[in-house]
Amino acid sequence: MIQSLEALRCAVQDSGSRVLAVAAAQDAEVLLAVDAARRLGIATAILVGDEPQIREIAQAHEIPLAHYPIIHEPDKAQACRRAVKLVRDGKAGVVMKGIVDTSVILKAVLDREIGLRLGPVLSHVALFEVGGYDRLFIVTDVAMNIAPDVEGKKHIIRNAVNVAHALGNPNPIVACVCAVEKVNPKMPATLDAAALVEANRQGQLPGCIVAGPLALDNAVSPEAARHKGIDDPYAGHADILMLPNIESGNVLYKSLVFMARAKNAGVIVGAKAPVVLTSRADSDEAKLNSIALALLISAHSTPEKE
Repeated sequence: MIQSLEALRCAVQDSGSRVLAVAAAQDAEVLLAVDAARRLGIATAILVGDEPQIREIAQAHEIPLAHYPIIHEPDKAQACRRAVKLVRDGKAGVVMKGIVDTSVILKAVLDREIGLRLGPVLSHVALFEVGGYDRLFIVTDVAMNIAPDVEGKKHIIRNAVNVAHALGNPNPIVACVCAVEKVNPKMPATLDAAALVEANRQGQLPGCIVAGPLALDNAVSPEAARHKGIDDPYAGHADILMLPNIESGNVLYKSLVFMARAKNAGVIVGAKAPVVLTSRADSDEAKLNSIALALLISAHSTPEKE
């Protein structure tokens, strides 16, 4: 089982190089990450975007553009469409977001004519390496689904479980994270958590163990769970943190990155191909990790079909 982002990059190296289609590629961190991926031997790239800006940035950072085909498309929405179509046409295996709003690239991914939609729900999966823990954490959904209902959360869990399986974890523990660890009729997230646990017991969410409701502390810390008298044997051992809505997910994501200095990766899953999608404020290292994660998912995971 892959337990660090360095191990993730090494695992992808063993599977050979693939092609990225980068939308709105005129961004320093994106180009640095893409070139690092090339030097690691895990990916090459087709750069779609404003060619003069791409060349200016590459020259400033000594990035050799001779290795990369460039498709000049200064309009960011059209750059997204052209990058997505490259994957749709089999000319690339993964789409990567450049310097463009998430909503713009997702519109292209979901486009009925040239898009990549396959499953009923696409969702964002963030992967974190947090100091002091012996495992990677999957956090979902922090960037796409705003306020999913129980059925939406089932799809989000299935997508995240596919990622955990690709990482070599055959039976990940999914914690339905709430503000409290008891069902409270006044707190809808706890009711959803109970419903998801029951769905797991009934076999609707195979390949994982769903626990909850759990607060964040007793989802990741066995000591906190024991201190609170929680008798769920899976409390404190979560591999996947299922957040109740986009606000809580996004806050946790950015807290881990900017306050805990955790290393991370981020992708959209559930489509015909993964989409490398990080915050525009994320580092080139985070973007490289995201490329590696997307390549691993592409090689091992099958999206949920409609």
